[in-house]
Amino acid sequence: MQYPPVLEPSKVGTYPALAKAGGGFVWDAVLEYRVWCHTERGAPDDEDGSDYYYAFASYEDADAFSRTNDGTEEPLVLVLQRKYIEESIPGQYVHVQEQRITEWPVAFLSRPQRDATTIPEFFASNTPANRLEILRGLALRKSRDT
Repeated sequence: MQYPPVLEPSKVGTYPALAKAGGGFVWDAVLEYRVWCHTERGAPDDEDGSDYYYAFASYEDADAFSRTNDGTEEPLVLVLQRKYIEESIPGQYVHVQEQRITEWPVAFLSRPQRDATTIPEFFASNTPANRLEILRGLALRKSRDT
């Protein structure tokens, strides 16, 4: 997989450690790649016993760090969602039109980046029975069929 570049490399490492976790189904931009470190797993105790992370401007750098340091997790990605889809109740989707930052497994970046038609097509009346296939890039989208 080709991992997207970060939106603003000069801001990597300046985002809050606490972020939403997962969810939202769509992404607008990558803010940074993170590798969390855990002293109980063998990472150096650099934060008085607390977990901590290193931020990277590329997945490749984050992955290399993760593979060569004890006590680390696999890289995660911090994404910006300008609009997103909430599913608080299974199968019930809500279009949320507010910005948030969330931390995702990098595998979620295999989903197509949100564009102007992603969310409207997801909620359209003629959406495929498994509407999540639109977000996974598996369903043909109306705007791309013609």
